[in-house]
Amino acid sequence: MPVFGAGVAHATSGGTCESATVQYRLVGADGGVVGEDWTSQGGFRSWDTIPGPVEVRLAPGQKVADGCKYPVSLAEYTTEGPNWATSGRQTMVDKATVYLTAADVAGDDDAKRTWQKLAVKLPECYGQIDLYGDDVAYDGKTGEGHGPAPYQPDGVNTPYHLIAAWNGGEKECADSPPDSPSPTPTPSEPTPSTPAGSTPPAEETTPPPTPKPSATPPTTPDVPPLSSKPPVTPEPSSSDSTPPLAETGAGAPVGLIAGGAAVVIALGAGAVFAARSRRS
Repeated sequence: MPVFGAGVAHATSGGTCESATVQYRLVGADGGVVGEDWTSQGGFRSWDTIPGPVEVRLAPGQKVADGCKYPVSLAEYTTEGPNWATSGRQTMVDKATVYLTAADVAGDDDAKRTWQKLAVKLPECYGQIDLYGDDVAYDGKTGEGHGPAPYQPDGVNTPYHLIAAWNGGEKECADSPPDSPSPTPTPSEPTPSTPAGSTPPAEETTPPPTPKPSATPPTTPDVPPLSSKPPVTPEPSSSDSTPPLAETGAGAPVGLIAGGAAVVIALGAGAVFAARSRRS
């Protein structure tokens, strides 16, 4: 399988991390590689044998600063069919998440290194396994850390940041919705026969369009970093929210105010004296 070119991931001087390219491979119970070795190849794959644990790492040639984390999750769902077009409503059964850092970038002497591993319960019926680049549980629940469950009929293409997916199975799951029962015909009054020669022409009806097969959700090996929560805005203190009181202590300009008042009074008295002198 071709390996996508590694992107560049780094942290700026301000500490902002950018997207990074993930590689993965399937391993067996004995730790041996199953199928192709490290790859970033995306897409949906039908399984002949249900895939087991998945090892993940960051592709070589990337510069990842300390403090940058990249969540990668593996989730297993039961479905209503063995492929995406027939998967219907999916139900999450199990999920595992690891966080990749600068220590997980591939490089020299990789044969002696240990890589982070993801494992989930294996489906016993129709199912799908998704490898994706965030730590959200796409289980249809609400609240922080949860997202909408995949649902092909309504075009709900989750998980987001999907890296690769596998699906298959040979039997329906126990929790699959039962087929709708056929309606029981109700007795009705006999329809009067139409005289010969008076049968109205049949109306022409347009057959419903044949639905086109739906494309599988897009996949990408480039995943975003773990986003940090915004800093908490400090509560305003009482000194910040209470209007300042008039200063009356020793620091207040009492002398200046008193002196100004005395000047005003003196000027007023002089004006009155001058007016009386003119009258005299």
